Amino acid sequence: MEAVAEGTFSSGLPYLRLGQGPPLVMMPGLSPEHANPTGLWRRMYLAGAAPYAEHFTVFLANRRAGLAPGSTMTDIAADYAEAIENDIGEPVMVHGTSTGGSVALQLAIDRPELVKRLVVASAACRLSPEGRRMQAELARLTTEGEVRRAWGNVTGMLAPGLLRYPAHGLGWLAGRRLAVDDPSDMLTTIAAEDSFDAEPGLQRVQAATLVLGGTADPFYSEDLFRRTAAGVPDGRAVLFPGKGHLYPATSQHAVGLGLGFFIAG
Repeated sequence: MEAVAEGTFSSGLPYLRLGQGPPLVMMPGLSPEHANPTGLWRRMYLAGAAPYAEHFTVFLANRRAGLAPGSTMTDIAADYAEAIENDIGEPVMVHGTSTGGSVALQLAIDRPELVKRLVVASAACRLSPEGRRMQAELARLTTEGEVRRAWGNVTGMLAPGLLRYPAHGLGWLAGRRLAVDDPSDMLTTIAAEDSFDAEPGLQRVQAATLVLGGTADPFYSEDLFRRTAAGVPDGRAVLFPGKGHLYPATSQHAVGLGLGFFIAG
């Protein structure tokens, strides 16, 4: 594994840095707290970034801790813009996964001059109604202290087909490890994504954009993936038939497509 540096950008974003080459900012999915991951989560994050680090300096950057209540996706994306301008100092490639994909789209809309190429994996211009419902349920159960039920539901929905029931059980067992003293940052991010709708602004994206989605993703629809790519002047979509939320972000096929897209730019 590449040597990993750990730090915090001037805008408050915690990051892990690995690899050498042009800068690539990777924005992860929803997390219980806004901090650099540890333990198993850290190993998973770094394993996902490793193929990109063979060609780029990868910044795995989570959202800022201490988000103000009522923060919007525009507010969250502004933290990344500040980090790119003040700390990295040049336009970057951007890869956003799930909630990170929402932030990446907002960044490319608000500050198009900072994004050279964009990959949006398992995300689209807005959540589907079912995606909103599931995230609202995660927020409700978290607020009520039902952490095991909350993450059991999430992991169950992330797993494909017949694996959903055992995945639900594993998520329930792991729920205590995902509990944090203060989940307010996650709850603020969920609220921001609930009202997020990038479709009206997609024409402002200047970066060539690749949207990767699964047709069986419970958080998004095939139509939303296609509408997102079609709304960007230089956008394209690759859909994986029958695949759920994880495959477009983590599979070797999807990683190969994303890496090739960045290298081509």
